[in-house]
Amino acid sequence: MPTQHLAPSEFLAAAAERVLLDVRSPGEYAQGHIPGAISFPLFSDEERAEVGTAYKQQGSETAMLLGLRIVGPKMEGFVRQARALAPGRRLAVHCWRGGQRSGSMAWLFRQAGFDVVTLNCGYKQYRQHILAQFEQTSLPFLVVGGKTGAGKTKILHALRDLGEQIIDLEGLAHHKGSSFGSIGEAPQPTVEQFENDLFDAVSRLDHNRHIWVENESRSIGRVYVPEGFWKWMRRSPLYHIEVPQHCRIEHLVADYVGYSAEELEAAFRRIEKKLGGQHLKAALDALHSGNYADAAEIALNYYDKTYRYGLENTTASAVYMLTFDHGDPRLIAQVCLEHCLAELKAEQLVNG
Repeated sequence: MPTQHLAPSEFLAAAAERVLLDVRSPGEYAQGHIPGAISFPLFSDEERAEVGTAYKQQGSETAMLLGLRIVGPKMEGFVRQARALAPGRRLAVHCWRGGQRSGSMAWLFRQAGFDVVTLNCGYKQYRQHILAQFEQTSLPFLVVGGKTGAGKTKILHALRDLGEQIIDLEGLAHHKGSSFGSIGEAPQPTVEQFENDLFDAVSRLDHNRHIWVENESRSIGRVYVPEGFWKWMRRSPLYHIEVPQHCRIEHLVADYVGYSAEELEAAFRRIEKKLGGQHLKAALDALHSGNYADAAEIALNYYDKTYRYGLENTTASAVYMLTFDHGDPRLIAQVCLEHCLAELKAEQLVNG
């Protein structure tokens, strides 16, 4: 059976039923890869550099012969590994531009009895595809907003527990979105990988049902929400959650009290200019004396000013102000959902 060369959308659909092999070098894979892909490099990083240098300095024929010399002894091992990974012998294979590397591996696997599809124009085309999709975003978002410490991420997760669709941007970014956001998190993905993971998360959702997402700045730590996606979020209905100050302080203390004073101090120092020297000193004194509540309150005073400015300049199509006398994310999520369903019912009545 000949190898099928598929466009990105077709390839991703086919890959869902196959074992997906990324035959680029380990360094290319680390920079960004299709979620679920297994790194299966034709060349090591050093070998790829060597072949590339040969191509530039001596031409394509020399580079091809060098590549064959490197790959030849590995071919049996490639087949054995593929059989172990894909006992059903159904593979999806891609490289950077859908050229020599994926074509060579697809040929080898086909000779060994595998059913193989490849990505036409490779990972480069996949990246172009997902970035174009982000620019055309028109998803039915509902945005959960509120001041720092309101428990927005917990509310989002509670909505998921109620059967709602969510996109957890902070979870994908491994960052809580503030100066303190990296504390307790795994290392952040590259911007490229964040975009890949976000596209994968979105593609798994029903776009005919509303999708809850947390109100975020475009930057989350050192990654960025794709511009088209973020602009659509900014235009979507906003649920502003207001909870008592003491609940917000309790949430922050619960989130951060287990971490070292050094990490927390470094986070305070990152906002020193906007916090002010006097407030920074007071925060650090409270922190080192174990008074986490006072330190949290000082941080909230700074973040509240930033949030107020954003709320006053919102471009949301609607803003629903929901005020609570508690901070229980499960109860807040239930009210948000009831309000959403009531709005949907009213809209259906208006539209007949």
